[in-house]
Amino acid sequence: SKVNQIVNMMKAVQCHAFAAFSNAGGKLQLLKTFKPLRSVLQMDNIPKPKIEPNHVIIETHYAGIQYPDALQAQGLYQVRPPLPYTPGIDVTGVVIESASSNFNKGDRVFATTTQNGGTGALAEQCLVSADTVWKIPQHIHLSQCANLGRNFFASFHSLKTIGEVDENSLVLVDGASGGVGMATIELAKAMGAKVIAGVSVEEKMSPPLSVGADRVFCYGRDSESHKAFKNEVKAACVELGHKDGVDTIVDVVQGDLFEDALVSCIRPLGTICLVGFTAGQKPIRPGLLLVKEVKVAGSIWARYANENPQQHRKNVEQMIRYLEDGSIKPRVDRVIAFENYADAFELFENNEGRGNTVICVKEESLNRRSML
Repeated sequence: SKVNQIVNMMKAVQCHAFAAFSNAGGKLQLLKTFKPLRSVLQMDNIPKPKIEPNHVIIETHYAGIQYPDALQAQGLYQVRPPLPYTPGIDVTGVVIESASSNFNKGDRVFATTTQNGGTGALAEQCLVSADTVWKIPQHIHLSQCANLGRNFFASFHSLKTIGEVDENSLVLVDGASGGVGMATIELAKAMGAKVIAGVSVEEKMSPPLSVGADRVFCYGRDSESHKAFKNEVKAACVELGHKDGVDTIVDVVQGDLFEDALVSCIRPLGTICLVGFTAGQKPIRPGLLLVKEVKVAGSIWARYANENPQQHRKNVEQMIRYLEDGSIKPRVDRVIAFENYADAFELFENNEGRGNTVICVKEESLNRRSML
């Protein structure tokens, strides 16, 4: 019946086309001028999910939106989902149905939709594998965990799995005022390491200091300022007891900064983790890596998580312990109402997305507001 059909439907944001491409004759062709994201996203009514073995259905309260979600809607991310799709990899909310012995109706949880290709969070309900669901400590507001996957999982994978960072390490992170950058500083400090943070402009220097960076320097936008940054980092390495250079670099910028500065800041046999390319992709000369004896590793946490579920669960449990003891404090920099979802994508489309952006699908009850 019509009534049943309506009861079984829910609101979800859907992406109907990739904004950076035209689809002439079924072939994707890169556009010179991208379509605005607002024009390819819309709020639709779609069927509610049905429970599956070892899955839970979450009533969504908050979904995190970050730079990769905007890239994905443009068709420029490494995973290009079949259209139409519901964006969002990070979801927090309350379990309303469970086919897993580890979760009960009413549990406050956060989850990642990695097994759905990192999509599906921007909907009133979300079906996720119980392997990628974690309970949230009681004193932590649901909104504060809505960017854990995109930001903290990426950082943890770079620092621990790839970089093997410990209390004796010196870490350098660029793009340090962004989501992954801030998470990297907090996690590295929680692991006992020292951290040098790099930002593109002076206005971005205070957030990294506020989460415990030992030094913050500005690398600017040109080779002169890149060189000055390199010299400042090298001097800081000596002051911080690492005269040979930093042990691990978490690089979300790449571009010219990589060759102008980063390769010279790392110690022999140190590791550069490539997480992103906010300054665009520039060729990497193998001769330079050879002379400097640098290891460069691509860092994709989701593949590792899917292939090593038990170790990944342990990694996330460690992050939750850091949350509980206050070593890391995920911030919510802005909360955007569900119906204004396009505003969140536009922040990243216009390169204005600092820190953590969260879309509120359903507010967590007022008696918890005091935690924020």
